[in-house]
Amino acid sequence: MSEIILMSDARVAAVPVRECGEPLVDVRGSLLVDDRKHGDSHGAEVHLRQGVVGRLLRAQALLPDGLRLLFVEGYRTPDLQRRYFESYAGELRAAHPDWPADRIHTAASRYVSPPEIAPHTAGAAVDLTLADADGRELDLGTPMNAGPEQSAGACYTDATGITDEARSHRAVLGRALGAAGLVNYPTEWWHWSYGDRYWALMTDAPAAVYGPRELDER
Repeated sequence: MSEIILMSDARVAAVPVRECGEPLVDVRGSLLVDDRKHGDSHGAEVHLRQGVVGRLLRAQALLPDGLRLLFVEGYRTPDLQRRYFESYAGELRAAHPDWPADRIHTAASRYVSPPEIAPHTAGAAVDLTLADADGRELDLGTPMNAGPEQSAGACYTDATGITDEARSHRAVLGRALGAAGLVNYPTEWWHWSYGDRYWALMTDAPAAVYGPRELDER
């Protein structure tokens, strides 16, 4: 397995942001939307940058017949991202009281991006999976948002401990999204992004084009 660069890596934070000002748009009507995250985000989660939505539609057109993207979560407010990160870091501190703060921060970033660089707060990241023509979610090896501890590492995109069918579905999803210009966060098979700092680092872009913003700025 090649090196996994985590969101907490200093190389991610060092990427400059040259905000392009592109608006956040509602994905409903464009993509099949699952509402499992609605309770946390109060509707904010169905928004993404306009350019990301366009790339998701391009990816969907590349899927085999009978398959479609199932959108679960896009934009998160900076406050919600902070709460997610602090909650997971708190779980890790309770489970590993001997770990120093920097190790907690790094371990937490496997599953929740640090608030200061999180792609979701820029409207640049999407959590999604695959569904069949009738909207039924396919098996991709773990439930979406299953953490490293809960899934015994099977949430990692290249995990070996999953079925051949799930691995095939991950490959189909990855080919389509990669061809449309998105990059995956390799500890979460469902997390893909475009235009954020992590994307810029992975693609050797000179800067991110989307930075954190509030939903009312759209």
